[in-house]
Amino acid sequence: MENDIMELIKKRHSTRAAFDPDKKVIKNDLEKILESATWAPTAHNMQNFNILVVDDKGLLEKIGNIKTKTSADFIRENFNQLSFSTEELKMKKVGIMGTMFPPSWTEQNADFEKIAKETPPSKLGFTMKDCPTLLLITYDKSKRAPASENDVMGFIGLGCVMENIWLMAESLDIGMQIISFFAAEDVEKQLKEILSIPDSQKIAFAIRLGYPVITTDYLRVRRNVEDFTFLNGFNNKFIAND
Repeated sequence: MENDIMELIKKRHSTRAAFDPDKKVIKNDLEKILESATWAPTAHNMQNFNILVVDDKGLLEKIGNIKTKTSADFIRENFNQLSFSTEELKMKKVGIMGTMFPPSWTEQNADFEKIAKETPPSKLGFTMKDCPTLLLITYDKSKRAPASENDVMGFIGLGCVMENIWLMAESLDIGMQIISFFAAEDVEKQLKEILSIPDSQKIAFAIRLGYPVITTDYLRVRRNVEDFTFLNGFNNKFIAND
């Protein structure tokens, strides 16, 4: 059982390939995914989240037609996470490959303000990639975990919801990818109108679910345990298998 859990954790990944738009997530599997969310740990067992399932083709098309603009801050901060070769990424053990983004986003000393201004708005459908099932995770912005400044504990709970959903989807061989910019103010406003989302609800993130039409593979890197673990103080590294 221990090995099964670790293998599932290691296997979990973002599925960036397009999904079969005509193949919805099987209802029984979708129910398992949703049930996994309810068992996520949340501060004071508040369970401050709701999940909106969207699988109507007409609604998905409307959502896909929403346009969003990339900010200079995103491009600038994204640049700091990039590697420009597999060797560099393996050495850093964190971040992502620069090849995932337009060349202008990866130039050293680039004018990110100018790039953002000149980059035309893109449709959400570009990232949704024909997904047949979309989940929107929302929370009540008027509530927060007790004595949690900026509701840090509440957001940790939403992260736990995400992880539970992800692991269950992975166990069912269902592709999944997080779409964070559904929470952007301009996008959220339009989504609320299309989907009748109450004003009290704030979108935390979206999840695309489906069955990939192609198999993709990319380099995944992680730090070693001793890279981030200390024993009885930050002046003493934890050494694994010692």
